[in-house]
Amino acid sequence: MKKVALIFGITGQDGSLLARLLLKKNYIVHGVKRRSSSFNTERIDDIYKDLHERNTNLLLHYGDLTDSTNIISIIQKTKPQEIYNLAAQSHVKVSFETPEYTANADALGTLRILEAIRILNLKNKIKFYQASTSEMFGDSKPPQNEKTEFKPNSPYAVAKLYAHWITKSYRSAYNIFASNGVLFNHESYARGETFVTKKIVAAAVNIVKKKQKVLYLGNLNAIRDWGDARDYVEAMWKILQQKKPGDFLVSTGKGHSVRQFVEKTFYKLGIKIKWRGIGLKEVGINSNNNQIIVKIDKRYFRPNEVNILVGNSLKSQKIIKWKPKISFDQMITDMISYQSKKS
Repeated sequence: MKKVALIFGITGQDGSLLARLLLKKNYIVHGVKRRSSSFNTERIDDIYKDLHERNTNLLLHYGDLTDSTNIISIIQKTKPQEIYNLAAQSHVKVSFETPEYTANADALGTLRILEAIRILNLKNKIKFYQASTSEMFGDSKPPQNEKTEFKPNSPYAVAKLYAHWITKSYRSAYNIFASNGVLFNHESYARGETFVTKKIVAAAVNIVKKKQKVLYLGNLNAIRDWGDARDYVEAMWKILQQKKPGDFLVSTGKGHSVRQFVEKTFYKLGIKIKWRGIGLKEVGINSNNNQIIVKIDKRYFRPNEVNILVGNSLKSQKIIKWKPKISFDQMITDMISYQSKKS
C-alpha cells in the first residue's frame, strides 16, 4: 500500500518541492490550493497530470485554511496518513498590511486542521506537520535553538507562534502525532517573486541583460541563516518518520547579511559591487562602469526589524539524522541559473 500525504499550500515553494520528494518516495500526494481566477499552479505544472489520465499520484483540491468545513471534507475524502501544513500568508512585510487575514490563515488555519483531526477521531491514523518559522525568535540572542525564548516581532511571527503552541497543545491534550518544524530561511528556484532573495537574483540577472537599471532594497544589514529549500523539505519528511512527535529546528548554523547576498549574486554574474554613502543614501555601484545599480528605499523596511536569525540544529542532526547538503553558494548559483533561463 502506498502512503497517502495531504499538503496544504502545495502551490508554494515548499509545497511544490515536498510534493516532488514524496512522489519520488512513491506516495500518493493530495494537494490543497486556493481558488483563483488565474492559474496559480506554475510550480507543479510539470508533475501534475489531468484527473482523466490513469495512474496519477498527484491530485489537487480547492480549499482554504479559513474554511473549517472545507478542511474537514478534504481530510475525510483523501484519508491521509501524513498532513503537512505549509499554507500561510508567509510574507513578513505584508503581514503588517494584512494582520487580520494573516492571523486567520496562519494561526487559526492550523487550529482548524488540528480540530478536524480531533473531530474525525483520526489521532491514531494521521501524523501532522506544522511549518513553524525562525521569525518567532525575533530579537532573541543567536544562535537560536529549541529552548530559545520566542520574541515575535511581526503579525506573521505572532500568528505562527500561536500555530506552533496550539500544535504542542493538541499533541499534549489529545495525544495527536503533531510536530513542529522551526525552519530558518530557505530559498530555491521556486521562491516567490516578492521575497528578497528572489528579488535580488531576478534584478541582478535583468541588470546584466540590460532589462533593468536599479535594484531597490531595504535593510542591507539584516542577517539570516539561509539554506536550500530542497534540503528543508527532506527535513519535514524526516520529522514525520519519527516514532515520537516533537519540535525540531532546521538551519545551517551560518549567517549571511542581505548585503552579502547581493554581493555574491552580482559577483557570480561578473559584477563587483562597491558601496558608497550611509543609511538611506547608501548605494551599490557597478565597479565595471561606475553605474549605481543598488539603492535603498525606506518603504522596504519593516515597522519592526529583526536583525539576526542564526540557528543551532544539533537536535535535528542527532534525532532525525538531518544535515544540510546544499551550500549557500550553490543555492545562489542554482537560483541564478534558473532565473537566467526564465528572464
